[in-house]
Amino acid sequence: MANKPFNAGSGKSFTLRVEMLNEETNFVVIASAICEHGGDVVAIDMIQTNVEKTIRDITVTVQDTVQIDRIATSIRALAGVQLLHISDRTFLMHLGGKIEMKAKHPVQNRDDLSRVYTPDVARVCMAIHDDPRKAFTLTMKRNTVAVVSDGTAVLGLGDIGPYGAMPVMEGKAMLFKQFGDVDAVPICLDTQDTEQIIQIVKSIAPGFGGINLEDISSPRCFEIEARLKEELDIPVFHDDQHGTAVVLYAGLINALKLVKKRIEDVKIVVNGIGAAGVACSNILLKAGCKNLIGVDIDGAIVRTNTYQQDSWNQFAQRTNPNLESGSLADVIKGADVFIGLSRGGLLKREHVLTMAERPIVFAMANPTPEIAPEEAVDIVAVLATGRSDYPNQINNLLCFPGIFRGALDCRASTINEEMKLAAAEAIAATITDKERNSSYIIPSVFNPTVVENVRKRVIEAALETKVARRVPREYRE
Repeated sequence: MANKPFNAGSGKSFTLRVEMLNEETNFVVIASAICEHGGDVVAIDMIQTNVEKTIRDITVTVQDTVQIDRIATSIRALAGVQLLHISDRTFLMHLGGKIEMKAKHPVQNRDDLSRVYTPDVARVCMAIHDDPRKAFTLTMKRNTVAVVSDGTAVLGLGDIGPYGAMPVMEGKAMLFKQFGDVDAVPICLDTQDTEQIIQIVKSIAPGFGGINLEDISSPRCFEIEARLKEELDIPVFHDDQHGTAVVLYAGLINALKLVKKRIEDVKIVVNGIGAAGVACSNILLKAGCKNLIGVDIDGAIVRTNTYQQDSWNQFAQRTNPNLESGSLADVIKGADVFIGLSRGGLLKREHVLTMAERPIVFAMANPTPEIAPEEAVDIVAVLATGRSDYPNQINNLLCFPGIFRGALDCRASTINEEMKLAAAEAIAATITDKERNSSYIIPSVFNPTVVENVRKRVIEAALETKVARRVPREYRE
């Protein structure tokens, strides 16, 4: 890990279709043009050839999309070569969208038609009318989640609007299905008005068993989630906040075991008190942390100050018991844990050197962490990031499929703090004492046991806290 180059993005693949005049050029010239701009040829496919010309598909990987343009320009300048087409595999995967709806039962004759639609469906409609709870058993509500966004805080792209957000929401729906067998519907709203969003979600809620809020900017996301949780009787979960918090706490459980420290005894500094920062702090406080300090653009958040954001005023009342003030450089002194939910480059090596013995650093800003792993790996006990190309990735995918699978299976009315803590503990427990090490505190998202472990613990917590409205068969006496 210490010797690994730090790249701004993971490898990207695309395919060039080129036509070469056989008498004027050869493939070596094209390969040289690709390699000159940092491309790596991984596959060559013959499409068509004759005496005069040859057409090939050349699959190339690069680290940066800028390289694609440079390679294309270079090839177009070659004598005897025509660049016919560039196929970006990512764009090809998105053609027509990434998800579709399929019928569970074929309609092959008039009898089938009468059962799925009129006239027989009327009996099902009236059964639900007489007892609305039957919607959970007689409609798709029992296994369907709405993935709702207004496109104001999409990944690291910011406010790109509902159209730009749609590919991300489709991707989220795919992950729900593949990992949790939850049917999810992407819903991108063309409004940023808090009241309108709340009313729209409330209006569509009868068709869903849960609501996953996604990529809604702070501080509006706090009010939207709080109001919907209060006014709906199905789970409402803002994944940017709570998914991050659950997986972070899972990683911290194992990190603290490695350094032989207890959460009750450590000093934790959280840099970046937006939606995710508040949620991560909340779960750590719920888990027993007694000395947590939040830092944002103006320095440490202290309850003796008054802030424009109400969420910060509330945060201040529950944190920083010793009223530490100043910049990140000031309050990180003696800290056992640093949690970054801000932007790249804010944490310096000299800051880490002032932390407590065997410090833990979770630098989760994307795509550039608060500190480059190469700068800190030799002076920290455990390092985690939000990136997939380094060990210990804090990835929400470890959390939301299992949480919603469990919540739907027990028909929970909400996802409470106890359920989130249970999910984090389940993720952490996936790694055994023998397996746990500084580069392995978080299981892989492809670990097949994670979703089921999270599901079981979430159901148990829901039953214990009496928010479950159905006892799954395996929990019945």
